Amino acid sequence: MVIAFKELQKDPKTRARLGEMVTPHGKVETPIFMPVGTQATVKTMTPEEVRDVGGRLILSNTYHLYLRPGHELIRKAGGLHRFMNWDGPILTDSGGFQVFSLGPLRKVEEDGVRFRSHIDGSEHFFSPERAVEIQEALGSDIAMAFDECAPYPCTKEYAMQALERTTRWARRCKEAQRREEQTLFGIIQGGMHRDLRELSAAQLIEIDFPGYAIGGLSVGEPKDIMYEMLDYTVPLIPGDKPRYLMGVGSPDCLLEGVARGIDMFDCVLPTRIARNGTVFTHTGKLVVRNASHAQEFTPLDPECDCYTCRNYTRAYIRHLIKANEILGIRLTTIHNLHFTLRLMDNIRRSIKEGTFWEYKEKFLSRFKMD
Repeated sequence: MVIAFKELQKDPKTRARLGEMVTPHGKVETPIFMPVGTQATVKTMTPEEVRDVGGRLILSNTYHLYLRPGHELIRKAGGLHRFMNWDGPILTDSGGFQVFSLGPLRKVEEDGVRFRSHIDGSEHFFSPERAVEIQEALGSDIAMAFDECAPYPCTKEYAMQALERTTRWARRCKEAQRREEQTLFGIIQGGMHRDLRELSAAQLIEIDFPGYAIGGLSVGEPKDIMYEMLDYTVPLIPGDKPRYLMGVGSPDCLLEGVARGIDMFDCVLPTRIARNGTVFTHTGKLVVRNASHAQEFTPLDPECDCYTCRNYTRAYIRHLIKANEILGIRLTTIHNLHFTLRLMDNIRRSIKEGTFWEYKEKFLSRFKMD
């Protein structure tokens, strides 16, 4: 089945909207944040723990799973859901961003990208058809078209070439589809250029995908430029299709993205900074591994009701992290995902109640990301 998306309610002051997406593995409410399970696991957490903190739709990485353990092994296991014991929806990226991030280890050709594994240096080739084949073997609910993500900064000429190749590859991805129960999203590119974003959206909408992602943002550009790109890209996407902003997960960007009409987000940020001893709180980031917290016998965030904050102190968690105990980064990860997913709960509730703008302004008046 192709996913069904329905807009349930609009915010009166912004483009924020409440929606419902039906997938082969259940319904999810939007706006939604997807915890990232790069290698078929959200790092340090069991699937049950991910669900307990509010995770409903997770993302896994095609590039990494192709290299290890291999998509054919996962197919033999009964697909990614059974392999990792996750009964909710899964979105897989195409591997495009990871391949293009390899820099000198990859070579772009019209048919696809030739690259060397970051693990053992072995040579591989991803084409649009191959990216679809791998994702169909994984059995995700939502698959992403293979695209070329232009870096920031880059010339307009480069961004145009990447856009045109992305469109050609998107068409090939759609033609390569065999599994009707898997939904394929197109990815809008165009760098930091309004006219190119408009062109990319028009070309992909003509191909007619069930959902559209906005790629090539959160790649190093200032946040105000990203918001500017969203301001004129989001309205180009049909209102009856889900809109997915790739690679964005800081609380301030989630709120600003929702305000501009984004329905779906993913990012490694909450779990990555957790492993470095940094957590989100209602007043901003807290580096709990710092010496200033060594004798603080208070929760990471006094306003948080997650498992970590109900049971452990900053002093104890700092001790665990400094001692390289695994429990330390498990506790910070649980907190950060709970914080992020609770934020999305509150966003959805505020849209439902018609108070999103007020909630956003109040949250951001206290929260300092940098």
